[in-house]
Amino acid sequence: MSPFAWGAFGTGVGWAAVTAAAVMLVTFAIALARGVHRVVDVAWGAAFAAVAVVTLAASAGQGDPARRLLVTGLTVVWGLRLAVHIALRGRGHGEDPRYEAMLARAPGDRNLYALRMIYLLQGALVLVVSLPVQAAQYAPRPLSALAWAGTAVWAVGLFFEAVGDAQLARFKADPANRGRVMDRGLWRLTRHPNYFGDFCVWWGLFLVACDGGWQAAAVSVVSPLVMSVLLIDGSGKRLLERHMAGRPGWDAYVARTSAFFPRPPR
Repeated sequence: MSPFAWGAFGTGVGWAAVTAAAVMLVTFAIALARGVHRVVDVAWGAAFAAVAVVTLAASAGQGDPARRLLVTGLTVVWGLRLAVHIALRGRGHGEDPRYEAMLARAPGDRNLYALRMIYLLQGALVLVVSLPVQAAQYAPRPLSALAWAGTAVWAVGLFFEAVGDAQLARFKADPANRGRVMDRGLWRLTRHPNYFGDFCVWWGLFLVACDGGWQAAAVSVVSPLVMSVLLIDGSGKRLLERHMAGRPGWDAYVARTSAFFPRPPR
């Protein structure tokens, strides 16, 4: 069995960086033309899909072919579903309140500030978070049970994300629910089924990479750790709950519903 291709992996990381930057810069140009920066949320999932495809092409002749196809397919399915969902959700809406609040504090030109603090920052995060996808392309070991366990964790994550998003969309579409807190379906088990799903997706992809050997595990463990911090204590759960605080029924919902990991309501 050939060893982990460190040199080829380093070149692949370079291609991944170029890809992530290209997606974000094109998105920035679209945002300037449309006058709203919320389109960057669509680019988040699309950038991961693009990195996976480019890394698959760059790693031709390296790594186990089955793992390369598996990790690319899982990433593309997750990334494109997320991108389409966010694009449909934001259709016809103005600027995202999060970005509006951020740009209101811009020390200079708002668009240049957005380029630095939103687009380039998200591009850097895509590069770091996608490390399991990149490393798995160069792992020489054949697939084993750990890769399928990781795929199962990924599937749980995709289920929570997709079903949770669909349930929330149906809830919001009913005018009778205006101003109410969503507490049905998966939202009875966790206040953030979509964020929990994202958490599972990236830990699952990390397990697929780990199946390829300790080298792939070592270079990519930062990915699920960074995503966990972002989802639980960063721009995910914490900011959304700050936005929801004070709504009628929110405190009671918090009291009976798990903050992140699913469990039956109290």
